[in-house]
Amino acid sequence: MGESRYVISQTAYVKLVLHALKHKASAVNGILVGRLKQSPASEDNNSINTEGVEIIDVIPLSHAQLGLLPTLEIAITQGEEYFASKGDRLSVVGYYHANERYEDLELSSLAKKIGDHITRYCPQAAILLLYTRDASKVWRQAGSSGSLGVGLVFKEPTANTVLWDYITEGREQDVVDFDDHLDDISKDWLNSNLFN
Repeated sequence: MGESRYVISQTAYVKLVLHALKHKASAVNGILVGRLKQSPASEDNNSINTEGVEIIDVIPLSHAQLGLLPTLEIAITQGEEYFASKGDRLSVVGYYHANERYEDLELSSLAKKIGDHITRYCPQAAILLLYTRDASKVWRQAGSSGSLGVGLVFKEPTANTVLWDYITEGREQDVVDFDDHLDDISKDWLNSNLFN
């Protein structure tokens, strides 16, 4: 089987970058939600081949205590239940992480453990390390081992333009992660109105 192709939607991309920008002095993380894109089985093979991963949305998880396992488990479970209830056949397809120090280009041991956990359930999972020092390299994909992986492409070519508009408007302050929701349960951790 070849390398998986990763396509990220504008919504997912903008939300995860805004999450990191809101908490510039903290490490942040979240889960990538989407679906595996599959090609039909060949005539001589009864299996279905995965041809890529489509990242449709993200759920920002935390900015404070990244390693609190109960909080992480609750957030992932609630996210999975929400997307399953929508009937869109969406599931967790990866994990994103931005380090506290912008020059730190390695996944932390915690990020690797979370990535390993997700890849147990979704072997094609994308593990993204957000890199904000150089705008030409906003992200890189890393396997749970920390090795540089295959490329990520935008579903919509306007993603960076939309992101810039949101940054100019200060919309990063509107992003709510699961930590924020636990502090004030009236805050929408799904960020339903972020793009309105």
